[in-house]
Amino acid sequence: MKLAFLYAGQGSQHVGMGQDLYEQYPQFREIFDNAQLDFDLKKLCFEGPEETLSQTQYTQPCMVAFAAGVTAILRDAGIRPELAAGLSLGEYSALHAAGVFDAQTAISLVAFRGKAMAEAVTGRPCGMAAVLQLDRDKLQAACDGASDAGVVEIANYNCPGQLVIAGDAAAVDKASALAKEAGARRVVPLKVSGPFHTSLMSPAGDALREKFKSVSFGKMDFPVLFNCKGDVMAEGDTIPALLERQVQSSVYLEDTIRRMAELGVDAIVEIGPGKALTGFVRKTVKDIKTYPVETAGELEAAIAALKGV
Repeated sequence: MKLAFLYAGQGSQHVGMGQDLYEQYPQFREIFDNAQLDFDLKKLCFEGPEETLSQTQYTQPCMVAFAAGVTAILRDAGIRPELAAGLSLGEYSALHAAGVFDAQTAISLVAFRGKAMAEAVTGRPCGMAAVLQLDRDKLQAACDGASDAGVVEIANYNCPGQLVIAGDAAAVDKASALAKEAGARRVVPLKVSGPFHTSLMSPAGDALREKFKSVSFGKMDFPVLFNCKGDVMAEGDTIPALLERQVQSSVYLEDTIRRMAELGVDAIVEIGPGKALTGFVRKTVKDIKTYPVETAGELEAAIAALKGV
């Protein structure tokens, strides 16, 4: 078996996430209790309010703390991947798992990232929408056709039949209408706080570039597949440059999953709230076994299955 870890991104968070893990596992507790943030991580995750948890500057450190806690439990159980990846901010969790950052560095980095992303479009009406059952070329044509209304770009290539567009609100609305005319089955507006993974996030990329100058990047213990490439690092790539690029360019998750299969991955542990990534994997490469892990029960079942108990 060749195992990969795949970490969830923003959008799957919910009040109560991780509470049972915190109560049952000291490794998880340690991550939460040691987080050095300007808000109460545990209180926000376990008690909310939902509106605050859903704001990107809070969501990101909460999600990475959750991921780091689960990773620590799996590691202590002897479950280690040969590859890792993550959706958007989940990439930082993948890099933590690979040894590039310790847990607290990853949490503090995404807290900075979340604030920079929120500030990048302050006061600018923006939106995101999921586009179902329309191919890439037709959706790109819809975005091109809406460019007179503002910036709108394909932000996420999640899986066959599910793409996400983002940008200025008026341009997203126009591109959504054009996508429906081109044959999209549905276009679903997303409740998010910014046009993530578009060129409108370039100020956040600039802020991250400066921030990374003071951050120590460790060597990867195993390969990580990067969002902006849909693949592992190439000669000449650097992790800081790829993370700077990631925040302001498309997430190629479908390409990442296909590349995992090409590299021999036949089992994936999805780490994070929800099961969205498991759905993306099943729609992309049907014969990869997935183990979604959010609750203590799911974690115990995944460990037992992976160890052949």
